Amino acid sequence: SPCCSEDLPEYRCLYTNGTFSIPLLCLIPSLVFVDAATGKVVCRNGLLVVRDDPKGLEFPWGPKPFAEVVAGPLLRNNRQTTDISSLEGHYVGVYFSAHWCPPCRSLTRVLLESYRTVKESGQHFEMVFVSADRSEESFQQYFSEMPWLAVPYSDEARRSRLNRLFGIQGIPTLILLDAEGHMITRQGRVEVLNDPECRLFPWHPRPVLELSESNAVQLHEGPCLVLFVDTEEEGELEPAKELIQPIAEKIMAKYKAKEEETPLLFFVAGEDDMSDSLRDYTNLPEAAPLLTILDMSARAKYVKDVEEITPAVVETFVQDFLAEKLKPEPI
Repeated sequence: SPCCSEDLPEYRCLYTNGTFSIPLLCLIPSLVFVDAATGKVVCRNGLLVVRDDPKGLEFPWGPKPFAEVVAGPLLRNNRQTTDISSLEGHYVGVYFSAHWCPPCRSLTRVLLESYRTVKESGQHFEMVFVSADRSEESFQQYFSEMPWLAVPYSDEARRSRLNRLFGIQGIPTLILLDAEGHMITRQGRVEVLNDPECRLFPWHPRPVLELSESNAVQLHEGPCLVLFVDTEEEGELEPAKELIQPIAEKIMAKYKAKEEETPLLFFVAGEDDMSDSLRDYTNLPEAAPLLTILDMSARAKYVKDVEEITPAVVETFVQDFLAEKLKPEPI
């Protein structure tokens, strides 16, 4: 499975049939805090907040700068310590992982090579391991394999605050930050697996992705527009990407300016096993081209089955979805 579960509510488990991952574990109970004045999400991991701050001393639990949350001693695997000054002026990867999680151990092996590749290229890059291990001994065993830094296992409060800051719901998760501590991507895991030579580092989000086995897990991150086209050749997906790229870029720029997460991810999908599995799971028609928005967490889909898909059709479809004018169909 691509993502491990834990006996805490903030972790989820996904089941994979070899080509497409589907949720096995309900993410309930779940508690989300929202600013009533703006409608912006203040904190996604409300259960952790209630557990860690039962008296509400940190209310209203809004997001804090990464530097403030991570502040404190950081470990090296030779038992020496440093502090956040080691992160200044660096791209930072925040790695949520655990030794008991097989996909985590697999990703760690890949990350070791990626970390060395990026460092050897002259980039200012550092990583911080935030453990979800079940004991100090397990943490020490796992961390001994890592050349980067770690939050001490004994500092459970700081580890929990970092989970809350980034809304971590599954492991392994790799968050990439720029030198100012602003998030570049939540999808570091996918980027590392898709770019083993690290040519695209620091992996700024691309407006439109080609759906593949390695990035299909992103379908669970939120609503996704998926344009299915009738082609089996990878290069033939370019016209489809160019069709939806303008609206994707427009949406990304709009929400980046508001310092909010993009409410919609964009994919194109050809004719392959991955697309067939997705169509089967979501009970989509076999038509191509087919314009859809899939919201896995809400188990809802929106389908635009027209003979010709134009930029205007895509833009109207997207804007109607964001304005909640579309009627969902169940998945």
